[in-house]
Amino acid sequence: MLILMTLEAQPAEIEAVMDKIRALGWAPHPIPGVQRVAIGITGNQGRPDPEHFLSMEGVTDCLPVSKPYKLVGRETHPDDSVVVVERDGLRAEVGGTGELALMAGPCSVESREQIMRSAEIVAKSGARFLRGGAYKPRSSPYAFQGMKEDGLKLLAEARREFGLLIVTEVKDIETLPMVAEYADLLQIGARNMHNFSLLEAVGAIQTPILLKRGFAATIEEWLMSAEYVLAGGNRNVILCERGIRTFETATRNTLDLNAIPVVKKLSHLPVIVDPSHGIGLWEHVTTMARASVAAGCDGLIVEMHPDPKRALSDGSQSLRPDKYDLLVREVTKAATMMERPMNPPKPSDE
Repeated sequence: MLILMTLEAQPAEIEAVMDKIRALGWAPHPIPGVQRVAIGITGNQGRPDPEHFLSMEGVTDCLPVSKPYKLVGRETHPDDSVVVVERDGLRAEVGGTGELALMAGPCSVESREQIMRSAEIVAKSGARFLRGGAYKPRSSPYAFQGMKEDGLKLLAEARREFGLLIVTEVKDIETLPMVAEYADLLQIGARNMHNFSLLEAVGAIQTPILLKRGFAATIEEWLMSAEYVLAGGNRNVILCERGIRTFETATRNTLDLNAIPVVKKLSHLPVIVDPSHGIGLWEHVTTMARASVAAGCDGLIVEMHPDPKRALSDGSQSLRPDKYDLLVREVTKAATMMERPMNPPKPSDE
């Protein structure tokens, strides 16, 4: 249920309603709106009785919520959410009608030379985020598992040197405190979308979360995973469509562009797209990136490597620097068509 407060509701009246919700054994979630505050309720079994609240000062109405994702859905939060990512004077906003977010970099941090070269290319392109994995959950236990804390330190060095916010994956609760210390945007990978203990743990912190869709997850399952994070108190969640597993074998995954408009209708959370994992073939990544922008996404996360043939992971879907520059130009055209601004590339002589 969603409790709507009047336009003139005072802080004490809002707090009284939340106290009443707690007294009934449920959890209140204040949702500030453009004009008024609403309060969502979770933890209830069955529909709460509106009579508990309609007689309270400052309450104007009580509305039922039909979707199981009460905090993620637009029923309780009709306005688009904008997730702010910031550290040490660096700031980027993802969502709403603002700048199309661009995140780029290698699948994994492999060496200082590799990540610094990547960061230089990404910074010159106008992207505000550097992606790079330090902890790499892989299908094979014998595959490269990442540089771990040494990789995180290199990402932090790249942030200082090139002014880029850092996106990196957290794979378990044990390493969460360390990764959160270095990361500006914590990625929950496709394999961990159903790791409810990890979702609860990142819900207890305020570091922004990039939640990738599981490769066999329905849209509702994906949104319910986001609900775990919001229910824990962390409202800073960005959803990432990265392709789902189908019967098709010509591509790595099937990039579900349908999900972009569907999710944006169901949820207020920003939606970005990973075209690199979505198709898995570098020569088609730019095409799918353009299509994603045309479908209405709020940003892209792209794999780029200075030398993909030498990459220790995902080289076949990583763009060379020249191909990445082409992607940026093509995506800028698509963003202009969709009336979404982009941070322009830096002049070549810088």
